[in-house]
Amino acid sequence: MSFVEYGDTIKDGDTAIVFLGHESMFPVKVQHGTVTQTKYGVIRHSTDLIGKKYGSKVTCSKGGWVFILHPTPELWTMNLPHRTQILYSTDISVITMMLELKPGSIVCESGTGSGSLSHALIRTVAPTGHLYTVEFHQQRAQKAREEFQEHGVEHLVTVTNQDVCKNGFGVSNIADAVFLDIPSPWEAIGHAKSALKAEGGRICSFSPCIEQVQRTCLAMEEYGFTEINTLEILLRVYNVRTISLQIPDLGKAAEDNSSTGFDSSSPSHQASPCANPQQGTVQFKSGVPLREVVGHTGYLTFATKS
Repeated sequence: MSFVEYGDTIKDGDTAIVFLGHESMFPVKVQHGTVTQTKYGVIRHSTDLIGKKYGSKVTCSKGGWVFILHPTPELWTMNLPHRTQILYSTDISVITMMLELKPGSIVCESGTGSGSLSHALIRTVAPTGHLYTVEFHQQRAQKAREEFQEHGVEHLVTVTNQDVCKNGFGVSNIADAVFLDIPSPWEAIGHAKSALKAEGGRICSFSPCIEQVQRTCLAMEEYGFTEINTLEILLRVYNVRTISLQIPDLGKAAEDNSSTGFDSSSPSHQASPCANPQQGTVQFKSGVPLREVVGHTGYLTFATKS
């Protein structure tokens, strides 16, 4: 099993996603002899999972059923164990596009955090690219290494435990793109410039506060970056539901014609097909935004090495 290569069959040691519904799913490490408890009953890994195809419908001990899905970066973002605040698919999709990433790209990232963006970057640059990710916290760095190995992508990523603001990324003049998600990104702009290739490399900095953005933009200008721009991604989710409305009674055409003195026999004043509507209700689908939505998450600042 690998997060960048699809496999048909569930194997011992795989990470799989147990799908109970759109709002209810969780990851599980498949192990021979292990059981997993769900609200629909027990899932026995040896008989219910190992050897079955991904996407299979598995019946639990209480008679309910779940789907077992192959892991992807998108599913992992929704289900990963949170060690830090993470980036979600809305921001991740813009980051990978604006950094112009593709298979074979070399990317530097700091910090690694919970690995949400890291998995998406690895899949984007695979099979010949590489991710150099730096994490200041030693335990988080070690946990990230373990997850990358479990997910079959350790050959595509190098995890370093150090302070990027003081020691940089450990590489020079090879990166196609740099991503920063740290409290003081302006202190790492010089190291980011050193890690980027000689010309045309892209950089992105994620910051929740506009004061951080201001200082980062000033640092980017000082180090000669061009095309500096900041944007914010706001997601608005709509709830589609069925609504019933009463058909209005618009009155009779004959009464309208007599009251105005029109000749109802005249072709120009014949009753229209919508006259004399039958009283009743009509149902149709309507989309309305949710009452509570996620607001500001952070600012994305992009620039190009000149």
